[in-house]
Amino acid sequence: MNIQAVARRTGIPSATLRKWEQRYGVLKPDRTPGAHRRYSERDILRVEWLKARLDEGYRIGEAARLLGGATGTPPRDASELVADLVAATVAPDPERAVHSLDQAFALLSYDKALGDVVEPALGRIGDLWSAGEATVAEEHHMTEMVRGKLRSLLDGGTAGSRGRAVLACVPGERHECGLLGLAVLMHADGWGIVYLGADTPLDTAFSLADSLDTELLCLSATMPAAAADAELDLERLSSAYPHLGIVRGGAAWAEDETPAAALDRVRQALAVHA
Repeated sequence: MNIQAVARRTGIPSATLRKWEQRYGVLKPDRTPGAHRRYSERDILRVEWLKARLDEGYRIGEAARLLGGATGTPPRDASELVADLVAATVAPDPERAVHSLDQAFALLSYDKALGDVVEPALGRIGDLWSAGEATVAEEHHMTEMVRGKLRSLLDGGTAGSRGRAVLACVPGERHECGLLGLAVLMHADGWGIVYLGADTPLDTAFSLADSLDTELLCLSATMPAAAADAELDLERLSSAYPHLGIVRGGAAWAEDETPAAALDRVRQALAVHA
C-alpha cells in the first residue's frame, strides 16, 4: 500500500507518516525500485495504534517509546506481555521489563492490564521463585516495578467527579499491589484517591478520612492475622465515624478478589451507604 492510501485509511497525513518514520523509527516500509514507500498491514497496525494513543493524550514521542520503534510489533494479546515481562525480569533486563509493563497499560484498558497482565505475571514470578528458577531479588524487582507504575497513574488525591476515597492497608499488612490496583481503577472511575499504603494505623486512617470529608475508606488485608487484629478496632471506629463507608478487601476478607471485582464492591457499598 502506498503512502497516500495509508493516509486515507488511517487519517494520518502523508507528511506526518514520513516524520514518524524518520524521527521515531516506528515505521519501516519497503521500497520499490523507484524508491516509493510500500506499507504492510503491520505498518497499518502500528499507525492505528499510535493514532489511538494520541487521541488519549499521549505525545508522539511517548507513544513511539511505548510502541518500541520499528523493530517491535504491538502485542496482540495479554499473554505475550506476561511472557515478556516475566522473561525480562528473570533475564534480568530492567529496560525491557519496564517497557513491557508500560505497553500493558498503554495497549489495554486498566482492568485488563491488571487482571490479564500484572496479576498473572506476579503469580508466575512467584511460582518461579518457589521452584528455584527465580531469585527473591527478581521477585521483589517485579513487585516494585508494578508498584511504581500503579503509583504513577494516581493524582495524589485531587477530588474527582465522585469525590474522594482513602485507601490503606491495615496494620501489619505490607502487601499493597492489590490495593494499588483498586486505587487505579477507582481513579479512572472518577474518584480522587488519597492513598496511604502499607501498614497504616487505623485511628489515623479514620481521622484523615473524616477531616477530608470523604465518603469511603477502603481497607486491605491479605494476611488473616492482620485482618483479625484489625477487626478488633473496626467496630469501635465504625461507631465513632458512622457517616464513613467502610469497604474491606484483600485475600483475607475476599478470597481471590481481583481489583475489578473490588471496584464493583466499592460501588455496591456506596449505594448501600447512601
